Amino acid sequence: MGSLTTPSYPRIWAPRGASCIVNNGGFLATMVTAEKIAKGHTVTVRFTGWGRLGEALAEVDDKPLFTFGGIPGEEAVVEITGVHRRYLVGRVAEVVEASPYRVSAPCAYAGSCTGCQWQHVDYNHQLELKRLAVTDALGRVGGLHDVPVKDTLPSPSPWGYRNHARFTVNKLGRVGYVNRESRAFVEVDHCMLMHPWINGALRQLQGKSGETTQVSVRYGVNSGDYLIQPTFQHEGIALETGRSHYTERLLGRDFRVASPSFFQVNTHQAEQMVGIVRDALQLTGKEVLVDAYAGVGCFAVLLAPYVKEAIAIEESAPAVKDGRENASDVENFRFLRGKTEEVLGDMDPPDAVILDPPRTGCHEDVLEALCKLAPPRVVYVSCDPATLARDLKVLVAGPFAIESVQPVDMFPQTYHVECIVSLALRDQASASASTITLASQSPRRRQILRDMGMRFAIADPSIDEESVVGQTPEQQASARALAKAEAVAQRESGTVVGADTVVVDGDDALGKPHSPSDAEAMLRRLRGGTHRVITAVAVVDVDNGRTAVRSRETTVKMRDYSDSEIQRFVGAGGAVDKAGAYAIQDEVFHPAESIDGCYLNVVGLPPCTVVDLLREVGVEPKLNEKWRPPAECGSCPLAEREA
Repeated sequence: MGSLTTPSYPRIWAPRGASCIVNNGGFLATMVTAEKIAKGHTVTVRFTGWGRLGEALAEVDDKPLFTFGGIPGEEAVVEITGVHRRYLVGRVAEVVEASPYRVSAPCAYAGSCTGCQWQHVDYNHQLELKRLAVTDALGRVGGLHDVPVKDTLPSPSPWGYRNHARFTVNKLGRVGYVNRESRAFVEVDHCMLMHPWINGALRQLQGKSGETTQVSVRYGVNSGDYLIQPTFQHEGIALETGRSHYTERLLGRDFRVASPSFFQVNTHQAEQMVGIVRDALQLTGKEVLVDAYAGVGCFAVLLAPYVKEAIAIEESAPAVKDGRENASDVENFRFLRGKTEEVLGDMDPPDAVILDPPRTGCHEDVLEALCKLAPPRVVYVSCDPATLARDLKVLVAGPFAIESVQPVDMFPQTYHVECIVSLALRDQASASASTITLASQSPRRRQILRDMGMRFAIADPSIDEESVVGQTPEQQASARALAKAEAVAQRESGTVVGADTVVVDGDDALGKPHSPSDAEAMLRRLRGGTHRVITAVAVVDVDNGRTAVRSRETTVKMRDYSDSEIQRFVGAGGAVDKAGAYAIQDEVFHPAESIDGCYLNVVGLPPCTVVDLLREVGVEPKLNEKWRPPAECGSCPLAEREA
C-alpha cells in the first residue's frame, strides 16, 4: 500500500470529479449515475476531505458521499448504506490504498455502533485533525484567517475516559447503542470509551433493564460515587439505582451533580481546562469574575479563590441548586438564576467573563451585552468550532482581539473538539500577551507555576525522551530539559522553560514506566527504600539567545506499602505518566515516608531553580505576593528571599 498525504481539512464536501466504479449485483460499470445507486451497492472512490460529522468525503456524480471508516487520500471500496436526495452515506468495505495514518480499530463494535468516528485514525493525527478543524471553522465561518491555533491538548487517557454513558435498551432488556445511519440496535458488553467502572455496571444491567428504553450511568472518577437512572426493580441489579445526584471531585473539591445537570464527560481533561482558563484570565485577586452558562458552577467555584468576587449565571433550576450547594462555603460567590442574555445585560461591567455555552453557541444578546460591557478579559469555552467562529466574528468586530486559541481533546476517538479562546480588549491584547512558555504537558508543573502566580503559555515539546547511554542521571535530565526548551523555542517567541525529572535508585535512572506491569515493578523496587529524585530545568530566551540549565536533587524515603496498594494506584491510571511510577502528592497512595530537600522538586518543578534561571537569562518573573512553598519544602530559599 502506498504512502499518502492527507489534504487539509475541508468541512464542506470536496470538488467534483472523484472517480467511482459501481458494483451493481456483481456487474461493474464506470461512473454510473448517482440516481441508479441503491443501498447495498459498492463504489470505489478516493476520499478528498472530511465531512461535517467526521466521515471521509468523496463525490459520486455530483453527490457527496459521506463514508464511515475512511481517511482523506485513501482509495477504498465503499458499501452504500444510505441514499438521500442530496447525499449518499457509506462505510468502508475494503481499503485499496491506505493512509499512513490508518491504524487497526481495537473495538469489536467499531463501524456498527458509529459512536467513535476515528478509532481507525492514529491518535496523534486525530489531534492534528482537530486543530485543522478549528482553523478551518475560524476562517470559513468567522472570516478569521490569520488567527494562530495551538496544538491540540491531548487527553491524559485516549481510552476509558468517559464518566457518563447513555445507553439504549431494546425490548429484551439488552443494553447498547443505535447506529446513527441505519438506526439498528447494537448490543454492547464493553465500551472502550467508558471508565472501567461504567463497563462493570453495564455487565450488571445487561439483560435486566427491560423496565425502560434508556439508561444513564454516571461515575465519579475522582470520588468513586455514581448515579444510575432510572430506578430499577430487577432483583439481579445489585447497584443502587434512581439516585437524584452524585458527587465528583475536581482539583480536590467536591461537586454535587444532579441527574439533569451538565458535567464534562472527561474528568481529568476538565481539570486541565480549569488551569488553562485561569491562566488566560490573568487573575490578580482584584477582579469581579462572571461565569456565564455556569452549569453546576465548576469554573466559578474553583476560580473564586483567585478573584475578589465570582458571579455564576445559569438558567437550569437543577444546576442552580447544585451550584449553590457547591459554593455554600465560598464567601465571595453569587449564583444568579436566569437566561444569560437577560442577566448579563443588567450587570455592572465585570473585569473578566467566562463563556461556556451549549453547542448552539451564545445568544446574540449575550454578544451584544459583552461588547457594551467591554470587560478587559473574556475566555470562550466551546464544543463546536462553527458556532464558536460565528460568535468570535461578532466579538472581534466589536472591541475584542483574540490572544490565543487552544483546542482541547475532550473526546478522543471522535471528531468532536473542545476549544478555549482567550480574548482581551483590543488596545490591551498585545501588551498583555504571555512571554513565558512552559514546554511541558505535565499538569503538575503547570499547577506549580500557576500557584506561584506566573503567567505563561503551554506548548508540547514532542521530543524523544529515551535515556542516552553513558550519561549520568543529572546529565540525562539536563539534556532532556534543554531539548524540550529548544524544541519549543524554534516555534515560539519570548522565554521557554523546559524540565525533566528522573528517579534514581542506586545507580539506575528510572524514567516513566512503559506499561502498568512496568509501573508495578518500579513501585515494588522502590518500596521501603531510599532513592534520589533529580529534576533539571532549562530556560531559553529566544530574543536574546541566552540559555541556562541546572538540576536539583531531593532524597525520598518510601514507606512499606502493600502489593494491593500498588495495584489500586496503578489500576487507577495514576502511574504510567510519572517518573518512578508514583506521585508524591497523591493523597490516597501517599507513598513517601519522608523527604530531604525540595518537595516540589519531587512533584516535578523546583520553584527557586525556575526563578534563578529566569533571572539568569534576564527575565524578572512576576510572582503572587501571597505565594509560599508548601510546608514540606522546609526552609525554601525562594520563600526567604521573597518574604
